[in-house]
Amino acid sequence: MKQYLLSIYQPDGDGVPDNIDEIMRDVDAVNADLRSAGAWVFAAGLHPPSTATVVRVKDDEALVTDGPYVEGKEHIGGFTIIQATDLDEALEWGRRLAAAITLPIEVRPLHDS
Repeated sequence: MKQYLLSIYQPDGDGVPDNIDEIMRDVDAVNADLRSAGAWVFAAGLHPPSTATVVRVKDDEALVTDGPYVEGKEHIGGFTIIQATDLDEALEWGRRLAAAITLPIEVRPLHDS
């Protein structure tokens, strides 16, 4: 089985949706289904982009700056790593997660180790 990264893109800002309890219930249901199907590998939420630190190396010198790496109107707020037989199966899990969380999900395969 191949592994896929499901990245959750959320808008910048501190606002919490009014229906957060419903969203979390739906996300928990998708996560339970992932586990039952043997597709669950790992998932985590991230702190806001303002907590990021960026490290760049130039001429063997490390330059450390406050993040985020890219300024934008949305950021990766969390992710899930799954196992799936193929891209179609991974996309179906991405569709289910997007429907539950009501945010865009990017599905990308991980390189085989």
